[in-house]
This record gives sequence, C-alpha cells and structure tokens, in this order.
Amino acid sequence: MSNRTFTMIKPDAVENGHIGAILEKINAAGFKIVAMKLTKLSKERAEKFYQVHSERPFYGELVAFMSRGPIVAAILEKENAVEEFRTLIGSTNPADADEGTIRNLYATSMGENAVHGSDSDENASIEGVFHFSKEEILS
Repeated sequence: MSNRTFTMIKPDAVENGHIGAILEKINAAGFKIVAMKLTKLSKERAEKFYQVHSERPFYGELVAFMSRGPIVAAILEKENAVEEFRTLIGSTNPADADEGTIRNLYATSMGENAVHGSDSDENASIEGVFHFSKEEILS
C-alpha cells in the first residue's frame, strides 16, 4: 500500500473557479501536497494518459474534454492515500456521489466530474511520473 496518490482538477472545475475550494477540501482531509502544477494537456498527451480507454466509446470525447483547458495536476500524500482520496472525491457519477464529496459539490455530469483520482497504488505511481519529473516531487 502506498501513501501517495495522483489527482487532476479537471478542465470543468478549473473553468468554474473551483481550484481553491477543491484544494481546501484536500487539505482539510489531511492530505499533504508533494507536487502540484497548473498545466494544459495537449491532445497527444491526453491520448497517451488515457490510452487504457482507447477502445472505449467515450475515449474521443474524454480526450477532447481533458485537452480543452487547464488542469491542476497534483501528487498527494496520506496514509492509505488512494482509498482515502477516492472516498473524498465520491462516485464518478455526481448524482450518486455522497453528500459533501468533491464530485457531489463541484461536478456537473458523469463526463465532467471535476477531479481525477488514481484507482490503484500502481496507477498512482504511473500517473504521477507521467505529469512530474523527479525534481518536481518533494521527498
């Protein structure tokens, strides 16, 4: 079990001015931010990041959405980070997300659901390295 996870505040939440509120919820939940940056995924980088979904019918829409505007990428640290963060963000479909979760508060739809959270320790590591160099991550 890792004590780190990866997240992105997605373009919809950035566009709607929710960066500060989402970061506040992350901090209040006891996560330490060990890497963070405001950036924009090119279409090619979004395709590469979401390659695992390339055969799914929503892949093109997902790539277009994730490359349409800025994101905030971050690596978070906390005991049992992946599971704890997935609880904090709530269900992929905001209509099913528990009250007070990030997606319940800030997502507008299943496709534009405010934040990404790694689904496993292995993916958290892969996703973090995709977005950050070793020098950008605090030890």
